[in-house]
Amino acid sequence: MADTLPSRASLAGRLDDLPFTRRHLKVLTGSGVGWALDAMDVGLISFIIAVLAQQWELTKTETGWIASVGFIGMAIGASLGGLLADRLGRRQVFALTLLIYGIATGASALVGGVAALLVLRFFVGLGLGAELPVASTYVSEFAPTRIRGRLIVILEAFWAVGWTAAALIGYFVIPASEDGWRWAFALGAVPAAYAIVVRWALPESPRWLAGRGRIAEAERIVTAFETDAGIITGPAIRKEPPSRALAVTTRARLSTLWHPEFRVRTICIWLVWFCVNFAYYGAFIWIPSILVDAGYDLVRSFGFTLLITLAQLPGYAVAAWLIEVWGRRLTLSVFLAGSAVSAVLFGTATGETAIIATGMALSFFNLGAWGALYAVTPEIYPTSLRGTGTGWAAGVGRIASIIAPLLVPVLLAAGGAPLLFVVFAAVFVVAAVAVWGLVDRRGQALDDR
Repeated sequence: MADTLPSRASLAGRLDDLPFTRRHLKVLTGSGVGWALDAMDVGLISFIIAVLAQQWELTKTETGWIASVGFIGMAIGASLGGLLADRLGRRQVFALTLLIYGIATGASALVGGVAALLVLRFFVGLGLGAELPVASTYVSEFAPTRIRGRLIVILEAFWAVGWTAAALIGYFVIPASEDGWRWAFALGAVPAAYAIVVRWALPESPRWLAGRGRIAEAERIVTAFETDAGIITGPAIRKEPPSRALAVTTRARLSTLWHPEFRVRTICIWLVWFCVNFAYYGAFIWIPSILVDAGYDLVRSFGFTLLITLAQLPGYAVAAWLIEVWGRRLTLSVFLAGSAVSAVLFGTATGETAIIATGMALSFFNLGAWGALYAVTPEIYPTSLRGTGTGWAAGVGRIASIIAPLLVPVLLAAGGAPLLFVVFAAVFVVAAVAVWGLVDRRGQALDDR
């Protein structure tokens, strides 16, 4: 009887047409909490570096390596995480990455020297780098078409929540005692416990399941979402086989990134990711230390950083609205241009008011750009290639985040903060131009090949 019923829509179409439900909210918040915990870890290291530089009498090179070694792990993790997500599933890899970096962060609280900290920071980066592109891919595959970009920007907005938590820990916990930085690392171990929640409470992506031929599992998940929305469907139709994936092996996926259909978008998305990572991590990892070097004490510089961080939330909110009004490319390029202007103003600011105001502008535009970037990246590749394409773009970006913290001391020595932030501004401009080589899928269904 089931085979004679008219088909309501494909699995993908049914997902695209759904209203936003409580199950969507669960996927978004479940992924978002993991995202916020990631941001808290990245944010904490910027405060911890400023403290360890004084306690351990570290050189600029040593502090630069503490920041950069995590990004080496992130580059490897992003590349491997995307490949594994296409092979093993989105949810499995998401949970595994949370576990890896949560344990490594907690263990960092026990270190007694730079060498051990560098080893653990590498493993923290390995887990963190893999988690972010997998999470954005995962949420995008559940999101209804009309609000897909907006939901990914909201997911990215959890970064501001995590960074704000890091700033609060940096302001209240780290300066409270000589071992405050150890307590900060201990708090960063929370993701290890949260990984259990992710593994058992969130569903696997139906698009990924369907692409692997696991149609019955995919249909059960989609039907549960439809039921939550009050949509009643008839028995599942299995007349049509699942669409053939463009690539089914790791080597094929990597080579397909350079197929003529995807070559230009791959080059452009890698360039945008590289530039945004370079400017963001070069600036925000070093802001507390730059303020300390400018003569502000630790508590005051951490307080400034907390205020600057709070501007991320309205940046995400505006980007989330504009991305479904203007589209992906225009929104991203405008926020990158705003980041460039703000970087120049921050680098030349003098006085507390100017530093805070221009820092908040940089935070507003830069994090809004991040939201738009995470929204557009999964959309430019088909389902069978989405994790790989997103992960490798993020991995290339992490190369810049390795270089930037090491280059900052050199630029500061050569020309101080003005030169440093002019360089960041120039990099933002390059990214704003490269955005126009991407495809804009606002209002369009995901490619489920």
